[in-house]
Amino acid sequence: MAERLRVRSRSAQYAWLITGPLAVFTLSCFAVFWANDPGWIGKWPYGLLSLAGVCLVYVGVFNVVIRRSTYSIVLVEVPFVLVLYYLPPPMVICVVAVGTLVTQLIRSAVITPSKLWFNVAKSSTGISLALLVIAAFPRFDGRDPRTWLILAAALLVYTAVDVASVAGVMSVVQGFRAGQDVLRSGVSVLIVASINTVIGLVFLVALDATYWSAVPLAVLVAALILMLRSFAEFFRQHRTLAEVYELTKAVRAVAADSGLPDALLSRVQSLMRSEYATLWLAPQDRHPEVLLTARVENKGLLDLSPAPASIREQAVADGGTLAIGPSFPDTQELRKPLRAAKIKDILIVPLRSGQTTIGTLEVVNRLGDTRSFRAADIQVLETIAAHAAAAVENGRLVDRLLYDAYHDRLTALPNRRRLTDALAESVKVRAEDEVVAVMLFDVDGQRDVNESMGHAAGDKLLAEVAERLRAIAGPGALVGRIGGDEFVVTLRAESTDATVQMATEMREQMRGAMTVGTLTLDVDTAVGVAVYPDHGGDPETLLQRAELAANSAKVLPYGVQLFHPALESRAVRRLGIAADLRTALDNGALDVYFQPKVTLTDRHLVGVECLARWQHPAQGEVSPEDFVAVAEHTGQLSRLTEVVLTQGLRRCREWADQERPLSIAVNLSVRTLLDSRFPDQVASLLEQYGVAPAQVTFEISEPGMLGDIERVLPTLYRLRDLGVRLSVDDFGTGASSLSYLRQWPVHEVKIDDSFVQGMATDTGDLAIVRAVISLAREFGLTVVAEGVESELTLDLLEEMGCEIGQGYLFSRPLPYERLEAWFSAQTEPATTPAGEVRRLRAVI
Repeated sequence: MAERLRVRSRSAQYAWLITGPLAVFTLSCFAVFWANDPGWIGKWPYGLLSLAGVCLVYVGVFNVVIRRSTYSIVLVEVPFVLVLYYLPPPMVICVVAVGTLVTQLIRSAVITPSKLWFNVAKSSTGISLALLVIAAFPRFDGRDPRTWLILAAALLVYTAVDVASVAGVMSVVQGFRAGQDVLRSGVSVLIVASINTVIGLVFLVALDATYWSAVPLAVLVAALILMLRSFAEFFRQHRTLAEVYELTKAVRAVAADSGLPDALLSRVQSLMRSEYATLWLAPQDRHPEVLLTARVENKGLLDLSPAPASIREQAVADGGTLAIGPSFPDTQELRKPLRAAKIKDILIVPLRSGQTTIGTLEVVNRLGDTRSFRAADIQVLETIAAHAAAAVENGRLVDRLLYDAYHDRLTALPNRRRLTDALAESVKVRAEDEVVAVMLFDVDGQRDVNESMGHAAGDKLLAEVAERLRAIAGPGALVGRIGGDEFVVTLRAESTDATVQMATEMREQMRGAMTVGTLTLDVDTAVGVAVYPDHGGDPETLLQRAELAANSAKVLPYGVQLFHPALESRAVRRLGIAADLRTALDNGALDVYFQPKVTLTDRHLVGVECLARWQHPAQGEVSPEDFVAVAEHTGQLSRLTEVVLTQGLRRCREWADQERPLSIAVNLSVRTLLDSRFPDQVASLLEQYGVAPAQVTFEISEPGMLGDIERVLPTLYRLRDLGVRLSVDDFGTGASSLSYLRQWPVHEVKIDDSFVQGMATDTGDLAIVRAVISLAREFGLTVVAEGVESELTLDLLEEMGCEIGQGYLFSRPLPYERLEAWFSAQTEPATTPAGEVRRLRAVI
C-alpha cells in the first residue's frame, strides 16, 4: 500500500524540466553581463554587504501551500532596489544566487536537490530579467522619477517570473490544477511586492541624499521585521483558533464513529499543514478497529497509516503525546525508524476516555522542506484530540443507548420495539408473491427452572435458547425476544404452507438437550404462526395472533399452530376488541367508577377506589378482566392506567377544592410496574393536578407480583420515595405471602374479598382474616377489607381491629354523577381534629 502511495504522485525529478532552462538562461545572461563589465569583481566588499542584507531579509517569507508542498516567495524587493541600482549586473546575479542557496541550506529541515536548485534557478532568472529591463533604459539619477519607474518595472518582472516559475513546476510535478492554484495566489504576491518596491525606492532616495540615512533605515528595517513577524504570528494564531473552532463544531455535529473520520481528518490535515492525518480507534465491544488517513493529494480517506505501528504502540503505552522531529531533541533516537518510511516528523496524541486510551490522532510530515512541527502544534493537536475523544465517547454512548433501547439485555436479541419497527418496514415493501411470516416460540418450563434453580439458571436457559434459535433461523431472518420466555422469528416466505413447514423444522431442531448448571434439560417449545396479509395488517396484530396461536399450540402434540378464525374463544374475543379499546381510550369512551372506602370505627369516608368500566357499542358491557387482559397483550395498559389515574387525580383535586378531601386508590398491574418510566409519569401528573402524593394509593395484586418480585421492587421503591401509598391487593391468595410481606415497601394490605365474604360462616376464612390483621398490625400496616356486604361481617372486622372497609354494604362502584348524589344522600359533614370529613348517616 505504501508503494502505491509513492507512485501516485509524479516524481519531483520532473522539476528539472523547468530548472534546466532557467539555469541555462541565467548563465547566458551572467556571461553577457560579465563580458560588458569585466571589472565587476573589484566591488566584492559591496557584494558581501549586500549578500548579508539579502540573507537577513529572507526571514520575511510569504508561504504558499500547494497540495503536499510549501513554496516560499521571498519578499526581498527592498534590498533588491538597492542592489540593482548600486551593484554591477554580474554581482547582482551572484548575490541573489548565493543568498538563495545559503538561505535554503540553513532553513531546510530536509534537503531535496531538485527543489533546492529550482529555487536558486528561479531567483537568478528573475533577477537576470530584471537586469535586462534596467539595461534597456538609460541610467538616471536616483532621485529622478524615471529611475523609480524603471526599478519598479524591473522588480515587477522579477516577481512575475518568480510566480510563473512556481506555477510551471507545480503544473509539471503536481498537475495543471496545482499550477492554477499558484497563479491565483500570485495576485496577492504582486500586491505585496509592489508595496515593498515603494519602500525600497524610499530607501534609495534617502541613501542617495546622504549615506548617513543608512543608520535610521537599518533601525527601521529591524523594527519592520519584528513587527511583521509579530503580526504574522498573531495572524497565524487567530487563523488557528478560527479553524479549531470550525473543526470542533463539525466534530460535535457528528453522531457516531462512522462519520467522525470524514468530519475530522481532512480538516486536521489542512489545519496542521501536514501531509497525512490519521485517526486510529481501538476495537471496543461491538465497535471494530478504525484506521483511516486523509492525505493531501487524495479526496477520500485511505484505510492505512504511514506511521509505523511500533511508534503508535509506544505512544499508547506511554499515555502521552509523542512528538518526533527536528524541533524535539528528546526523541531524536526515534527518528531512525521514521527515515526508512520517509517520515520527516510526526505527532501522535492519544485519545482518552477517562483513564483508558481508545485511540490516537496522528499527523505526519509538516508540509514544506523548511517547516517542521513545533511545540505550539502539539497544543493545537491535543485540543483537537480532546474534542475528538469526547465525540467518540458521546457517539458510542448514544449508540449504546440506542442499542439498549432496541435489544434485550439478557440475550442481545432485538426486543419488541425493534421487531415491531422491522415488521412495519417488511409490511410496506412486501412483494406480491411472498408473505411476511411471524413465528412465536414459547419456551415450555422456563418458569419451573426459575423456581427450582433460581433466576440465574433461568436466564442461562433463555440465553441458550436465543443462541440456538439464532443459529437455526438463517441469515435472512430477524430473531428477537418479546417477553419472558417468548421469542419471535420474522422473515419473508414463499407461502403460508412454507412458513408452517419452516416453523415445524425449526421447532424440531430446537428440541435438543440443553445444559443448565449441573442439569441437562429437554426443553420444548410451542410455536404460533401468523402471516401478513392473511392474519393482520399491522405488526401488533400479527404478534398478538402469533401469541394466540402459540397458546393454542401448547396442547397440540406437534406443537405448531397456524392462526385461523376457528381459534375463537374468550381470548379471541379479547383480541377482537383490541382495536376498539384503542379507539375508546383515544376518544375518552372508557368510564371511571368510584367505590367509597370507609373507616370501620367511626364510619368516616376516607377515599375511593377508581375502577375502569367500558360499555362497548356493539358487545355491551365488557368485563374489566377482559379489557385489562387485552390492554396487557396489546401494549395499551400504560394508556389505560394513565386514563384512570388522570381521572382520579382530577376528581381528587375537585373534592379538595370543595373542602371535602378524599384519597384515591388505583390498581396497577405487574406490567405497569415493569415500566421504569411510570414513577416519572406519576410525579408529573401529581404536579399537574396539585395533589399531595399521600392522597394516592396504588394497589398491586399479590399473586401477579410474586412471579416478578425482583423486577418490580425498584419501581416500588421509587414510588414509595415519591410519597404515594402502596397497597398489596388480594392479600392471602398468593404463595409465600408472609415471607415476602416484610420485604415489600408497602403501607397497607387489602384482604381478598373471598376471605371477607366467607368469614361469617367459615371458621377457616375467619382465622385467615384474623391472622392477616394481626400480622399487618405487627408490621405497622393499614388493613383494608374488601367485599364487606353484611352487618355481621362489619362487626367482626371492627372487633378484630380492621381500619377500613369497602364493599356493597356501603356502596357499589358508581359513576361520578351518581357518586355525587350518594355523597348528598348517604353522608353528612363531621368535624374531626384533622378537619371536616364526610361521615355515613347510616349503612343500608
